Formats: sequence, C-alpha cells, structure tokens
Amino acid sequence: MGWHIGTSGWSYDHWEHVLYPQGTPPARRLEIYTRTFSTVELNASFYRWPKNSTFAGWNRRLPEGFLMSVKAPRGLTHAKKLYAPELWTERITASWHELNGQRGVLLVQLAPAHARDDARLDWFLAGLPDWIQVAVEFRHDSWAHPEVFELLRRHGAAYCIMSGAGLPCVLEATAPFVYVRFHGPDAHHLYAGSYPDADMAWWADRIREWDAAGREVYAYFNNDGDGNAVRNALTLRRFLEDG
Repeated sequence: MGWHIGTSGWSYDHWEHVLYPQGTPPARRLEIYTRTFSTVELNASFYRWPKNSTFAGWNRRLPEGFLMSVKAPRGLTHAKKLYAPELWTERITASWHELNGQRGVLLVQLAPAHARDDARLDWFLAGLPDWIQVAVEFRHDSWAHPEVFELLRRHGAAYCIMSGAGLPCVLEATAPFVYVRFHGPDAHHLYAGSYPDADMAWWADRIREWDAAGREVYAYFNNDGDGNAVRNALTLRRFLEDG
C-alpha cells in the first residue's frame, strides 16, 4: 500500500524561505512544491470549485505518481448540508474524470453545526461513483458513533481522522485507505503551532500500523502559519522513512 504525506494547500506567501525561494511567482509554487512532496490537498476548491479545464491542466502539469486530494465545495457541504446533492455530484464527477491519474481523495468536510443525519449522508455517498475515493470530516460530535462508522464502511468511505483544538481524535479506519488531517497542536486555536517531534513519532507509528494492515494512508498538515505545515510534514516523512 504505502503512505502519502503533504500539506493542505501550497500557495502561501509566508512559505518563502521555508519551501520557496524569495520572489518565487505564485504560478511556479506548485511546480516547486512537487519537487518536495508527492501529494497535496487542494483547499481553494471549498470556496470556488475549479473549472474542468483547470483539473485537466493539473493532470498535464503534475508529475507522474503525484496525487491531488480535493476539498468538496462549501455550496454542497455547508450551504446545502448534503441536501439534494445530485448537481454537485455530477459536477465533481466530471472534474474527477479530468484529474485522471492524479486523483487522490475527495474530502467532504461537514459544517460544525451539521449534526448527525445518517439518511442524508447515506444518500450522498450512494450517489458518488465507486471509483471516487471519499473521506468525510465530521466537525459535530454526534457523528462519532459506531452506526456512522458502519455506514461509511458500507460505502467504502473513510472517516477523516483529525488532530486539532476541540476536535475528537478518533482512530477509526472505515475504508481501504486512511485519511488524516493535522490542524495544529495548539489546544485552544485551530491551525496554530508546530507539532513536537514526539507527536510526529507517535503518528508515524500509527501510519505504519495502518500500512501493515494493508491500508493506504493520506496525511495532510493544515497548520500553514510560519511554514509549520511544511516542517511537520517533512518531519513525519523522515520518521516514516527511518522506521
């Protein structure tokens, strides 16, 4: 199987001197990013879903073996709360076709106020083609339930494992792959701080366990401030390679 370690997004001005040389134009950041990492999680798609031609362009530009995971649009997850998802499902599927061999995982992050609704989640997942790998990030505590985990298993969807302030860290594997998001170690603020090496060593052990069980692992760092995501991702990868 294997593991894929990267960051949530790649185009940050404050990553100069961390990942990008000073003065790197934004248009070249992805190219430079791919020299260091083999996967990325696209977050801009949450705010504005890209055109199919944009996905096709990434497919042409990304190196062989590079995987792009993509965050589902907020129009689907936060505005409609997965209600009547058919039009969005059709649009996402068309884009996923264009990404082709660079497809990672479709991340579906539900709103913090979106309480458990098994029927609505079941309907949405049933409408996705089975060749789209999907992970669901639940921000409301009511979803952390064995019946929800079983629903995800039936659809081959991953429960998104989270690390971050106020978020339940439930190590539940419900799909042939595992999806982990690191939102920062700060106990009071999301996306803040840098993980200590001891934390990264612990997570490397968990990733090795999932890998040994035959599950592919995707892990992304979302604590972009001060370049922490880049440093933490490199540290986690080093522990995995050295182990």
